[in-house]
Amino acid sequence: MKPILGLFATLFLAMTSVSCQSEKTVGANPFFEAWDTPFGVPPFDRIRPAHFLPALERGMSLHDAEIDAITSNNDEPTFENVILAYDNSGGMLDQVALIFGMLCEAENTPEMQALQEEVMPLLAAHSDKIRLNERLFEKVRAVYDRRETLELDAEQLRLLEKTYRSFVRAGALLDAEQKARLKEINEELSLAAVKFGQNLLAENSGYVMLLESDQLDGLPVNVRDLAAETARQMGKKGKYAFTLQKPSLIPFLTYSSDRKLREELYTAYLNRCNRGDEHDNKQLINDFIRLRTEKAHLLGYPSYAAYVIDDEMARTPEAVYALLEEIWAPALESARKELAEMQELFARDVPDGEFASWDWWYYAEKIRKQKYALDEDMLRPYFSLENVQSGIFYLANRLYGITFQPIQVPVYHPEALAYEVLDADQSHLGVLYFDFFPRDGKGQGAWCGNYVEQTYRDGRRVAPVVSIVCNFTRPAGNTPALLTLDEAETLFHEFGHALHFLFHDVKYRGLTEVEGDFVELPSQIMENWAFTPEMLRQYAVHYRSGDVIPQHLIDKMRRSELFNQGFMTTELIAASLSDMDIHSISEYTPFDPMAFEHEALAVKRGLIPQIEPRYRYPYFSHIFDGGYSAGYYFYTWAEVLDKDAFEAFRESGDLFNKQIADDFRRKILARGGSEDGMTMYRAFRGKEPDKRAMLRGRGLWSDPEPADSLAAAPASPEGSRPGAVSGN
Repeated sequence: MKPILGLFATLFLAMTSVSCQSEKTVGANPFFEAWDTPFGVPPFDRIRPAHFLPALERGMSLHDAEIDAITSNNDEPTFENVILAYDNSGGMLDQVALIFGMLCEAENTPEMQALQEEVMPLLAAHSDKIRLNERLFEKVRAVYDRRETLELDAEQLRLLEKTYRSFVRAGALLDAEQKARLKEINEELSLAAVKFGQNLLAENSGYVMLLESDQLDGLPVNVRDLAAETARQMGKKGKYAFTLQKPSLIPFLTYSSDRKLREELYTAYLNRCNRGDEHDNKQLINDFIRLRTEKAHLLGYPSYAAYVIDDEMARTPEAVYALLEEIWAPALESARKELAEMQELFARDVPDGEFASWDWWYYAEKIRKQKYALDEDMLRPYFSLENVQSGIFYLANRLYGITFQPIQVPVYHPEALAYEVLDADQSHLGVLYFDFFPRDGKGQGAWCGNYVEQTYRDGRRVAPVVSIVCNFTRPAGNTPALLTLDEAETLFHEFGHALHFLFHDVKYRGLTEVEGDFVELPSQIMENWAFTPEMLRQYAVHYRSGDVIPQHLIDKMRRSELFNQGFMTTELIAASLSDMDIHSISEYTPFDPMAFEHEALAVKRGLIPQIEPRYRYPYFSHIFDGGYSAGYYFYTWAEVLDKDAFEAFRESGDLFNKQIADDFRRKILARGGSEDGMTMYRAFRGKEPDKRAMLRGRGLWSDPEPADSLAAAPASPEGSRPGAVSGN
């Protein structure tokens, strides 16, 4: 997500002495100079945490001056002197904030954490100052009101409309008292987000389960080796360390035959930020919902979900609920059938026990071996990180003709790798960083973002600098990083985001962003290629023997495609529904988030206790400090699009059809937000997106047939709305 920008000009003056002192301490500030780095990458070798505050201050001061130039111009408001001038303003601030936001996720040292707490409220205040500037909005509205007479082209009109709408959604139509309260809310929300993220980072880093060699029954050699290496790095040589990072957690849950240890590790994972200590996030969750609900009411919406979704493709919470509830029932039924199969095996091992959530991975793997003779551990030697990376490069070249060349440029961490991306005509397209492995101070999960955004300067395209950040299984000893299928698919996913950034060819900065429920289309469509036989034969090569993955393993993978889909879909939709429910609260009263979650999922919708939602509220970073509030449904909405879009390649008979790929690039990836998502999608596909491909892909096809398209989705019945549980 794009960082919030902001700070009062008077604050800049008040802090000048601090800025000067910081500069003397750390040397010349690289943000105050033209970068002479290759391809315009940030000078990471010179950037220090102490550089950010002075640079942000200067950026805010320059932004204020640019806005003042717009508002003090006595000429008649026009597209050029208002809308274009506004779009071009804040360039330095945007650049510094972009780098700061990315590093806060990838390299969040204690110094950066302290800086976050200081900076984020200032940035929020500056953003409010701009968006709530009455003289500026008057000029924007003056141009907007005359839009039909200005003879603007399609992109200019789109920029004008998006600019006007962004001001209105930020509170430009509120009275003075309401604006003052909105500023307070935004500042409080910015601090709450910082604190939430820091609590979660502390919890992720603060737990380790140290084991002896006689406690490793069932664990494959590579899992043991990684645990030994992790312990060695902690100064615990001879021990085996397991953490809450997914590359450590999931293999342990999958293979360890010690049920009590599985329970210990998974319970620690589930209870993050829910222990009643200084890192407990439950009160912060109350603060988020109280403030977000009040903000929605100020802006004229019944709930925060209604406010958020009004600006997305879905448009209404009812449309989101209709899609999620349509998937929920068959997914849960499928999960119940999966559970019944596993309980037969479980009863033999634990005759008097009760199957629990920490048993699912272990017995699912047993079922996979039993039904498909497929052990994921036998696949991992074919999915070394180097091979999977070569696979995504191969796919991009087959589809789009682009190539990737390793380059030596400044990096923000020694493990980061950098590549120049060359277009089919060998022209420079951008730079792509990779940062693959977990470490202290790094957020969990995987993401992709910009360090430099694509834009135009003096009529020439400024190429983007993009970064993919992951938390994959590390190499252990002489064994390279061997990825799970989930990790391999994740790399294809994030690479899709990277291609979206790299292919951007957008004239105006205000048209770079797309709707949230559209943004996952470019990433998720790449997953469709990952395990096709055609792709596997190109990159799935045994790291020792050099043998291409044999056909019998490909056949087993294909036969097991729908394995455990009930579980995976249920945990995903459960998290999406819990996000929607908590942000659909219309009247806030203090509540227990855990009781609310139980009521929403188990009581109302029948979620079985053996499945936890993918994210529980205290560590649901996506929706509290990650920009996906009332938006975790984005992944499912976009899955309808990506599966339908991939059908275009299937229907052509050529999964690497260059003409279709070129259409996808020109009509979707290059356009940014130059048009609304559905218009761009129809231009590519020639029709509405069809839900059937998504339901078929998850094994949820059933009669009667569902509504074909998202546009045709019916509103959910009033009884499915969560308002009745808002006070629980």
